Amino acid sequence: MLTDRYGHIVKIHGLFGTKLLSVSDPKALHHIVMNEQNIYEIDHGAIAINRIVFGMGLLSTLGDHHRKQRKLLNPVFSINHMRHMVPIFRDIATNLRSAIAEQVKRGPREVNMLEWLTRTALELIGQSGLGYSFDDLKGRENPYSKAVKRLAPALFQMFSAERFLPYLVKIGPPSFRKYIVKNAPWKLVREISSVVDVMDKTCIDVFEAKKKALAEGDEAVVQQVDQGKDIMSILLRENTAASEEDRLSDAELLGQMGDHGHDLRALSRILLTLAQHPDVQEKVREEYKQAKAEKGELDYDDLVNLPYLDAVCRETLRLPKIPTHHTDSQDFFIVEPLPSRTAEDSVLTFSTTIKGVDGREINEVLVPKNTQVLISILACNRSRELWGEDALEWKPERWLSPLPSTVTGAQIPGVYSHLMTFFRRWKVLHVSNWTGCLVPLCDLLMRSCSGFKFSQLEMKVVLTTLLESFKFTPTQEIAWTLGLSTPKVKDSKDASYRLPLRVS
Repeated sequence: MLTDRYGHIVKIHGLFGTKLLSVSDPKALHHIVMNEQNIYEIDHGAIAINRIVFGMGLLSTLGDHHRKQRKLLNPVFSINHMRHMVPIFRDIATNLRSAIAEQVKRGPREVNMLEWLTRTALELIGQSGLGYSFDDLKGRENPYSKAVKRLAPALFQMFSAERFLPYLVKIGPPSFRKYIVKNAPWKLVREISSVVDVMDKTCIDVFEAKKKALAEGDEAVVQQVDQGKDIMSILLRENTAASEEDRLSDAELLGQMGDHGHDLRALSRILLTLAQHPDVQEKVREEYKQAKAEKGELDYDDLVNLPYLDAVCRETLRLPKIPTHHTDSQDFFIVEPLPSRTAEDSVLTFSTTIKGVDGREINEVLVPKNTQVLISILACNRSRELWGEDALEWKPERWLSPLPSTVTGAQIPGVYSHLMTFFRRWKVLHVSNWTGCLVPLCDLLMRSCSGFKFSQLEMKVVLTTLLESFKFTPTQEIAWTLGLSTPKVKDSKDASYRLPLRVS
């Protein structure tokens, strides 16, 4: 990693002579994220593409506008609401288990778990988030499901155009821009347009049905999927009760429906890691079975307090697989989160003294206006100075005893277990040994994930349901693809994304 060679504050020469600052020092991160977030602005290309694809939701707003939306969403992610979600998650996970059981009814076989986890993740967010069933895991996929799966790969290929989007979206009225997109000679643009159209139509249909049910009263709400306990139903009720100044428009509410990130990749990583560590897999299985034998079906509090399962989830989120690619010229890829750009001069202070390029010891640095600052999530999560010499080892046991004081006292500005993992989202960079140049490839968005408890709960319910009934073993070496961090069979001629595991 970059920090192994150069430390936690690194000045980098970017494309066209751009100056960039890579930061993973905890004190500096705290300053950026907590103290001067208004100075470290999010890249406007990322905001533009999120507005085009998802609408005016959390991923597409800044400043007071963004805070207003988060305020209304806070009740949705309360612990009390999470408790109501467990039976819904368990029903969906049970359907997944039945689908996998059908696959292996004639004996152990290789199953592409990525396909089933993808369908499950969308159904989880469909029922719990929108009160809508996209896929019962028994028949064919919903058109919305297919559209969502096509979206991320298509957007990733659009990285070269993203920097121009803040200017392009200002050309002419929306009808003119839509006409240009529909008739663009670039096939990829037309594909993204068709995907967004499917998503938009589905969200509008669900949204209007929700509004109608709420207008008709409680009986109509109860008849819906999830009986009106889904995120969108709660959000509509909260919005109706909010003051005029806090109320969101229909366009903003629709934007929340588009922002439906899920934990497919984290779930895929954990399942593969457990397949590679059968002893750990067995410990998680036995812990769950023993708790279930003592208490019956586990509720929210029982599930989140299974210590070994929790340790496995935390450690996998701390130490995810990194997509890498090596060439004969020794170029390599690293994964970093989205950069922010300073709106004015700022002074960053460090937790430790470092040596500058001139050899002088420094403990702070002036960051001039318009500097791109890269928040290095992976470097912080893997820092030997914080986590110890075994920082690069996958060791769930580290979470079963008190963490070192270097971690607990570091004021890491993450929302989860002293980790930056739920800080959204990633930026992919290419670093060349020949030029020393760091080139931005794809920006998304830097935000702490408001639904991280929701995400954890999804993972734990699905994992325990699967592990109770099946054993998983790896069959082929898996590579994690650049940018999307999605599994594929290494060196396979088949370009499709897959996670083949032997299920017994």
